[in-house]
Order: sequence, then C-alpha cells, then structure tokens
Amino acid sequence: MSDKPSVLFVCVHNAGRSQMAAAWLTHLAGDRVEVRSAGSNPGAGVNPAAVEAMAEVGIDISAEVPKMLTVDAVKESDVCITMGCGDTCPVFPGKRYLDWQLEDPAGQGVEAVRPIRDEIKVLIEGLIKEIAPEPQA
Repeated sequence: MSDKPSVLFVCVHNAGRSQMAAAWLTHLAGDRVEVRSAGSNPGAGVNPAAVEAMAEVGIDISAEVPKMLTVDAVKESDVCITMGCGDTCPVFPGKRYLDWQLEDPAGQGVEAVRPIRDEIKVLIEGLIKEIAPEPQA
C-alpha cells in the first residue's frame, strides 16, 4: 500500500468534471497523490469542450478515456469526491467522501466550461493543502 494519499473523482459520464479534476490534481500535486477518475455511466469519450478548456491552461486530457466506476476503485482510494453522481458511489467505512456541487459541462461550449474548470482548480488547490501539502524545505 502506498503512503501517499489517493483520490478518486466520480461523475456520471467521467467525461467532463471528473476528468478535469483528475488532470488538475495530477498537474498541481505531481507524484504526491495517486489520482483516479471514473463514472457511474461512462460516456463514449471526453467532452471536447473540457479538452479545449484544459488545453487553454496547458493541460492535455485529449488521450483520456471515460472509465467505469468499480468497487475496487473506491476501496483503493482514501478520498472519494463525487460530482453529481447521486447515490451510485459505493460507500465504505473509513473512507472520506466529499460531494462537489459543480455544473455539468455536458453539451456546453468552451465558454460555459471555463468557469467550471476554474472552480475545480480552486477546489483542487484546497484539497492539496489538506492531503498533500508541499514538503517543507
């Protein structure tokens, strides 16, 4: 078992919010955190507007693929962050669960996705301070 914290981001399609959150956490925390994302009903591909919005800030998620939420993914994570998937995420004792209320970017253009992307970044920055702060020099 790794000594670094692991985070699972879950939304319905694993095509927008959870993909952007996983990318932000990977980008900002580097290898200090294990990052997973999944969906309760994965979409066919990542939302093109989410790909474009993340590319604007220098993060490429174009090769990501929506993944099915599994019980193992939840079991292997220290923190499970849901984003509008309701009660579809399995709950296990001893896990930390957060529910981030974020607008669904599905079917929206990049102009509508940018504020969601930026809101996710702020939430991720707060999460990093909690679970994986920068090592003190």
